[in-house]
Amino acid sequence: MGVKSKAAAAILILLLFLGSLWLQGGLDYHWDSCLKGYNQVNKLHQLSNSSGANGAEVSQILEGCPGQTFQVSLLLSHLLAAPAYTSDVLLQPYLSSWDELVKFMEALGPMVGLISKEIESKTTIIRQLALSAEENPEAELGSNVHSINSVSTEADTKNSVEASQHTSAYHSVRSMIGVELDRGVVDFHHQTDSGCRTLLRLHRALLWLKLFLEKLAETPVASRLRSPSDLCREAYQSTLANHHTWFVRRAAELAFIALPERGFFFRLVCVQNQEELSAVLNTVVHVIGEVYNRTQKALEENGMLDLP
Repeated sequence: MGVKSKAAAAILILLLFLGSLWLQGGLDYHWDSCLKGYNQVNKLHQLSNSSGANGAEVSQILEGCPGQTFQVSLLLSHLLAAPAYTSDVLLQPYLSSWDELVKFMEALGPMVGLISKEIESKTTIIRQLALSAEENPEAELGSNVHSINSVSTEADTKNSVEASQHTSAYHSVRSMIGVELDRGVVDFHHQTDSGCRTLLRLHRALLWLKLFLEKLAETPVASRLRSPSDLCREAYQSTLANHHTWFVRRAAELAFIALPERGFFFRLVCVQNQEELSAVLNTVVHVIGEVYNRTQKALEENGMLDLP
């Protein structure tokens, strides 16, 4: 076997290893173009720059992108459905958002697709816990239903009561946290497959993708657009890299080298240029930010930002 063949084999092994380690322990344990008409994108751009614009309006304008598995309009719909009441996040649309983000990552090529497989394993864990809770309703909220939203203000009382009437153990982020703490399944010192620990790993990954999309939406500096590979690596270094071992960080950088060029992202969301891409991605980033901030607050209030 020649030197080049050995090097290629070594890189493949590293990337396969990355796929299994990506979310372990803190994400560390264990093209045909479908261009849309200018009217649609111009409306989107106007809304994204309008002080009265909101994600729902933009989501209505965005249409399906023929020939693409990933659909930015579906991602927005799920993200918009996730925030609940004043400070909670519904888990079903949250996990559905991840389903679409997994498709986004898989579209970027097999190297990043390996990472998405580990993320899928995390969403599966939470879904299985939710299914188990539904099959055993006697083990759900019980007498502790009112403690789930205990951090809410008095102004939230009406919404909290409404929430408790149809809340199951894994209905939302706060209901899951409350129930798992009550059951004692959250270990603050050892690794477990609790929903809270699993959510934390997804939460960290969401920040990485949010920052990557935010950077991808930036206007060019000195008329020069930076490569998606560089932007993704920067987003990773300021987020997930803080929770990864040296080996996983090196393997991650190998995966990012294989990212497509910027033109691919135009086709992926059915736009024609950077201005239109920015209008779409800025909206996505804004809505992701709302979901991320709510989840961050819930985890922080319960001391869960550093679960092993």
